[in-house]
Amino acid sequence: MRSKSKTILYSGFLSGTLDILAAILIYSVILHQTTAVKILQSIASGMFKKEAYTNGSQMALYGLLLHYFIAFLFAYIYFKIYPYLPFLRQNFLLSGIIYGIFVWIVMNLIVLPIVFPELPAKQFDFPLLLSILILIFCIGLPIAYVTKKFYTRH
Repeated sequence: MRSKSKTILYSGFLSGTLDILAAILIYSVILHQTTAVKILQSIASGMFKKEAYTNGSQMALYGLLLHYFIAFLFAYIYFKIYPYLPFLRQNFLLSGIIYGIFVWIVMNLIVLPIVFPELPAKQFDFPLLLSILILIFCIGLPIAYVTKKFYTRH
C-alpha cells in the first residue's frame, strides 16, 4: 500500500469481508442456524431495532454497510496505535490474536450491551469460543498483517 488511507481502507475491507463471509459460512451454510439476510439484518438492528427485520434486503444492505463501517473503524484504530505500541511491531501473529480478542471484548462486552441492554449472559462454551476465533482470524490477523506491511515499507 502506498498511502495511509488506502492501507486503512484495504485492511478494513479485507477484514470486514472475511468476517461477514465467515459468519455466513458458519452460521448459515454449515450450522443452518440462520440465513445470510438475517445475519445482516441483525447487524442493522443495532441501529434500527426491530424495524431491521421488516424491510428485507434494504435492511440487509444497511447491516452490511454498518458492518463495514465497524471494520474500517477497527482498522483505523489499529493503524493509528501501531507506531506507538512497540509490541505490535514485534510479532504480527501475536498482535493480531490480541487485537482480535480486543475487538471481541469491545463489541461483546461494551458495544452490544449498550445497544441491546437485555442480552443473555455469556457462557464460556463452543459458540463463544467460535466467535472469538472468527474475530482473531478474520479481523485481528488481517488488520495486523496489512498494517505491518505498510509500516515496514515506510
